[in-house]
Amino acid sequence: MSTCAITMVYKDYWALSQWYAHYGRLIGYDNLYIVAHGADPMIAELCPQADVITVPRETLEGFDRRRGQMLNSFADGLGLSYDWVIRTDADELVCFDPALYASFDDVFKNPTSNAMFALGLNVAETIGDQILNAGEMALGHRSTAVFTGHYSKAWASKRGTALWRHGIWVGPRKLATAAFQLPQGVYLLHLKYANLKALEDANHHRMEVGNAEGKGLPGAAWREADKDASRFYANLARYKEKDWTSARDEAYRSITTEPIRDEKENVLRSSSKVFKHRVTLPSWFKTRFGTR
Repeated sequence: MSTCAITMVYKDYWALSQWYAHYGRLIGYDNLYIVAHGADPMIAELCPQADVITVPRETLEGFDRRRGQMLNSFADGLGLSYDWVIRTDADELVCFDPALYASFDDVFKNPTSNAMFALGLNVAETIGDQILNAGEMALGHRSTAVFTGHYSKAWASKRGTALWRHGIWVGPRKLATAAFQLPQGVYLLHLKYANLKALEDANHHRMEVGNAEGKGLPGAAWREADKDASRFYANLARYKEKDWTSARDEAYRSITTEPIRDEKENVLRSSSKVFKHRVTLPSWFKTRFGTR
């Protein structure tokens, strides 16, 4: 089974270093592809074995749509050489329960669809967590998380399958019957809140983009990125702890039994359900994915 991974990035160096180390260790650094949104020599320095593709950063109009179309085109091309293309944002790490899967090859066995979804988690830095040193993996030092429907995203696809709006584009004829494959024991960990210093730096960039002039720019989560982070932490402080197994099973049932079949966009995706409790990640996240 041949697998590669692709992401698109602009300056989010801490998250990119996590992405590079995580996927490089699991599928091989030579199978990593990074789309640089504007020339940036730092990306090649941080990710020396990855293929870096530079695209112009002349306009931010239609940001999400143009970005999605571009990445779908690149992924489709990679699909000529690979069985599966993993595609996530730089701050998203897909992990699998080692009691169920030894590698991504095991995850991709016997697929029922040409795309895979994963159960999403927002990982948070909390009081008492150490400041991450350069080169340290977040999952080695962060254990507080919140299940999230919004980040229960499509993350891998075969050739001819377009990822769109956190889901997959399936067309009007197949929308009602398209398979929603979210294997048990596969998780997408969103690291946006896992490093407060990196979050501050990234939010400065997000607000620059979200408040630029033009049409089709990212929404409120970028325009008011600082307020979005404050809301997340205010909610986290209110949430009560729930044991991992109960919270996981609740989230899995909710996400897999009620996927959204968006007739306007012809997209199959997870519902953006909010789960109002905190969990502690099992120790295997640290032992399997917490080191380089």
